[in-house]
Amino acid sequence: MKISQLHAAKIYIPLLLSAFTLSGCTKSFSQAVLNESPLLSQQWQVIRVSDGDTIAVRQGEREMKIRFCGIDAPETKHGKQPGQPLGTESKANLQRLVDEVEGKVSVVSIESDRYGRTVAEVFSSKNGLEKNFNEEQLSSGLAMVYPSFIKKCPNSDVFIRAEEIAKNKRLGVWGDSSSIPPWNFRKQQRQNNGN
Repeated sequence: MKISQLHAAKIYIPLLLSAFTLSGCTKSFSQAVLNESPLLSQQWQVIRVSDGDTIAVRQGEREMKIRFCGIDAPETKHGKQPGQPLGTESKANLQRLVDEVEGKVSVVSIESDRYGRTVAEVFSSKNGLEKNFNEEQLSSGLAMVYPSFIKKCPNSDVFIRAEEIAKNKRLGVWGDSSSIPPWNFRKQQRQNNGN
């Protein structure tokens, strides 16, 4: 495939995914993504779960850090920085999802962020059951839709509905009225540290 064809495919893939999502064909299309199109998704082995919205993956000699598109999970403790309530639970839930599929995931890359991480939707498929990890974290209440970035995700509508389910059931972060969004927590930490 020529570079120009690959570039064109990257431009039109999010549009195509959005069209299928809006038409209610998410399951069948994402299954096709997993099984038939190396341009849309690639199979990776998870080597580390960093927190509730970030993993490290390996494919042969290549390693990549993945930041989940459109979601933000409660912060875990980093060095002297305190974590948020449910940060550990969010990471543990993501680890459980990874363990269920022996760490084999499909990654649909969207873009790179300012830290050099690949922003992506992450899927698994085992015994005919497909899971979107971004959606799973939201529907369990262990992540929030990240308003600044949700529109870049092909399955943004699905993610917004998943969060609504968690809110209605008062799961995770939605069960605690004192819970603050992770982006506000990070902002408070920067202000407290004088950055």
